[in-house]
Amino acid sequence: MMKQTLQRMGMGFCAAATLALAACGGGGGIGGTGSPVGSLRFAITDAPACGYDQVNITIQKVRVHQSGGAADADSGWSEVVLAPEKRVDLLKLTNGVLEELGQTTLPTGKYTQLRLVLAENTSAAPLANSVVPTGGAETALDTPSAAQSGLKLNVDIDVPAGQLADFVIDFDACKSVVPRGSSGRFDLKPVIRVIPRLADAGLRVVGYVAPAIANTATQVSLQLNGTPVKATVPDASGSFVLYPVPVGNYDLVVTATGRATSVLTSVPVTTATVTTVNGTATAINPTVSASRTVTGTVTPTSATVRATQALSGGPTIEAAWAPVDADTGRFAFTLVQAAPGKAAYVPNPATLTFTPAAAAGNYRLEASSGIATQAQAIDVTAPVPPVTFIFP
Repeated sequence: MMKQTLQRMGMGFCAAATLALAACGGGGGIGGTGSPVGSLRFAITDAPACGYDQVNITIQKVRVHQSGGAADADSGWSEVVLAPEKRVDLLKLTNGVLEELGQTTLPTGKYTQLRLVLAENTSAAPLANSVVPTGGAETALDTPSAAQSGLKLNVDIDVPAGQLADFVIDFDACKSVVPRGSSGRFDLKPVIRVIPRLADAGLRVVGYVAPAIANTATQVSLQLNGTPVKATVPDASGSFVLYPVPVGNYDLVVTATGRATSVLTSVPVTTATVTTVNGTATAINPTVSASRTVTGTVTPTSATVRATQALSGGPTIEAAWAPVDADTGRFAFTLVQAAPGKAAYVPNPATLTFTPAAAAGNYRLEASSGIATQAQAIDVTAPVPPVTFIFP
């Protein structure tokens, strides 16, 4: 059976894997050959998907190797095998929900390559991997025919003797599903990061948006230096949960249809406790704003395009991300015209007021292809001509 890989897809991956330990009991474990062993456990979660009601993948196994250059048939692979294979709707894995994949015992040491192995779409199972576009029918999700050995990621996982290394595979469905022109088909070009799961007590940010924007078109993300690290959608009550998130300080960004972007700066994440940014009385309720659609094309079609905004006094945030059509290179943004609002994080705020922090309608479109980047400033308070990016 053919399986899927990223090895020839020219995609860049963010692997945020660092050491994650939990007591496994009994001190250092020893394998049957006398060598020390530990355990490795995986779960999977997702960021929100734009324009889809379902994004389904069928997982067969997770493989790890201590060599980043190991080939599929080389010795030294350790595996978490799902028997039977598991079909997962990634869009059900938001707001802190995880799907456990299992664990395995393996030799201690540092593992630098991970492969997520998916089932193939076949005549017997034509929708093993599929999408349901909003308002549309379920459609097969195509993976590259040249791929043979699993979705490949470079990671940094330490497995200590007698302990458990515990990690979450964070699948960004919105950025991983790419339409293909008028064909009605979709490609899978996964954007994945691997995050340590240190403790249930922390690594978690919770809060509320107003009921008026408590829908799947609203996105709440934690960003670091203008790059989203974890994102979700609120539930019907407006509650949101971002988990797991590596320890650090982040900017919390709320974007909603027809509303100004709201940014809460310097939100801390720790292992010990949950970070609560607000309650229902101070739910984030951005001001209403007019919007404008911006279109363009990018060559090659494997490039990515996003819209950023530089706030006065910092930070720069990612305000929107647009899928690039795999056949035509077309992309489109709907961007709000109102200035983004900014407030500083404080524990248990009595009030939460966002102050305009940039010129209204100002954005920077950034296209990336490999390590190359091109950018163009735009102002959506007036019509914007189609934008073209061409990489050599």
